[in-house]
Amino acid sequence: MRRKKATAAEKPPKATKAPKAKQTPRPEGGRVHVYSLDGDVVKSVDLPPIFQGDVRSDLIRRAVTAAQANRRQPYGSAFRSGLSHSVRWSGKGHGVSRVPRLRGSMTGAQAPGTVGGRRAHPPRPDKVWAKKINEKERRMARNAALAALKESEIVAARGHHFKEELSLPVIVEDGLETLEPEGGATREGVKILDRLGVLSDVERAKEGRHVRAGRGKMRGRRYRQPRSLLVVVKDPKKVRRLFGNLPGVEVVSPAGLNAEVLAPGGDPGRLAVFSEGALEVLRSWQP
Repeated sequence: MRRKKATAAEKPPKATKAPKAKQTPRPEGGRVHVYSLDGDVVKSVDLPPIFQGDVRSDLIRRAVTAAQANRRQPYGSAFRSGLSHSVRWSGKGHGVSRVPRLRGSMTGAQAPGTVGGRRAHPPRPDKVWAKKINEKERRMARNAALAALKESEIVAARGHHFKEELSLPVIVEDGLETLEPEGGATREGVKILDRLGVLSDVERAKEGRHVRAGRGKMRGRRYRQPRSLLVVVKDPKKVRRLFGNLPGVEVVSPAGLNAEVLAPGGDPGRLAVFSEGALEVLRSWQP
């Protein structure tokens, strides 16, 4: 049997799409938006002159390498390691290889390649790992790393996740530093990051945590943790309650900024969140 066609009165009404929220475009000409703790745009401000420099990847890499090398501790084996044996060499003409042997046997000892013997080229505790870098180079590297924070293409190429319409670096009103959460501090911090549109980067860092390859997993550094947000505020002690337990997130003051914090591993373009007060501190810095 044929089904009757529904009349106009019997047809269900079409579902109407909810209107999209109006997105505020990114400002241009060295300006950035200031966001409230709810993620709304409050106003726009000019970035300090220190953000207007060139992104010198070579200087950033040099400064980060020097910082890592200067923290490295020399190590090596004991002076007589592998040599505590009573051995002899039988001399030439006996048809055996010239390897020191334990007395009374043909078991090799002491020589590299024998059980319990010394290493051929061991690490030396007197080796100098430190690398010199001029103070002006270190300062220029820090300024170059700061300049990379505002380039959304560089930040995205580094692997960070954020909303496309966000102006970088993300500037938040000073209420972030005086906030007194009623419930859990970390739970409140997650809500703030979600409203700002950068919580997906914290989730990326959480999912990227994995067991380290190699012997380092047995030496107190079992896991590798990707870096996520850098939160710069005037009083890190208070704000660390909000974000300190989130994976990959670092909370520092303007005085703690350097090339290694701004560009971990020597790769510029870290996703950063500044408070208004911390941004004003940078206005007095020389570019």
